[in-house]
Amino acid sequence: IFKRKVNMKKKVLLMGRSGSGKTSMRSIVFANYVARDTMRLGATIDVEHSNVRFLGNLVLNLWDCGGQDAFMENYLESQRDHIFKNVEVLIYVFDVDTKEAASDVHYYQSCLQAIMQYSRNAHVFCLIHKMDLIPEDKRDAVFAEKEAELKKLSYPLNITCFHTSIWDETLYKAWSSIVYSLIPNVETLRSHLDRFAEVCEADEVVLFEKATFLEISQSVRKQHTDVHRFEKISNIVKQFKLSCSKLQSQFQSIEVRNSKFAAYIELFTSNTYIMVIMSDPTIQSATTHLN
Repeated sequence: IFKRKVNMKKKVLLMGRSGSGKTSMRSIVFANYVARDTMRLGATIDVEHSNVRFLGNLVLNLWDCGGQDAFMENYLESQRDHIFKNVEVLIYVFDVDTKEAASDVHYYQSCLQAIMQYSRNAHVFCLIHKMDLIPEDKRDAVFAEKEAELKKLSYPLNITCFHTSIWDETLYKAWSSIVYSLIPNVETLRSHLDRFAEVCEADEVVLFEKATFLEISQSVRKQHTDVHRFEKISNIVKQFKLSCSKLQSQFQSIEVRNSKFAAYIELFTSNTYIMVIMSDPTIQSATTHLN
């Protein structure tokens, strides 16, 4: 699916005011940091470039842009075409607890104008970050208000908003969706997973990227009450993989079984892991492994 000779290097801008948490989330998702270790990260100076190989051929050309006022003005003026040309995805990170909301909105709208000028077809994602600072019973309302405000400010561009925190699985939910928007032939991939789930008689089949453990695609044949379960699994398994690395062990597979279900996570291709969930007690684990 990923072997076509097309341009597989995708430019991704990561922007937002200084201290909004951009570099911390990038380090957790792509550089195997745990949340508590991001405390030692300093402020980003100008632009930090990194090429992240994803699914073999797909390369995320990630531009982590420092958010100090001087840098933001520079991006929007003297470096405008250099920064905003040929962008596939703009990710703008908002600190939900910021004391500089007006300045945040000013720079965000200026970035959108530059995107419309140089990369009109780019996908735009807004991450309402540090949601752990908001009392849990108020988070949905705060996010809904912020999302409505940003969608109004972004017109005529369509944007996608997520609420995120480095301390829970919401970070994986957002970044899985971002990466999903960049994967070529993703519908073909999903149809193959549907067929695989049918052959295995599985309730669910989920494909994860090997290094980041971000969800790539899924096939669901039996509905489940927890709509956040896949990003929770991404978070848990990523932490387990890091624990294995610290013990100089290599994570290869997990099998969990009880009276109600069996779950298997195994290396699938050189770049992916697959998770298969079964609830039929008559299907033996050896049969699933064989498939």
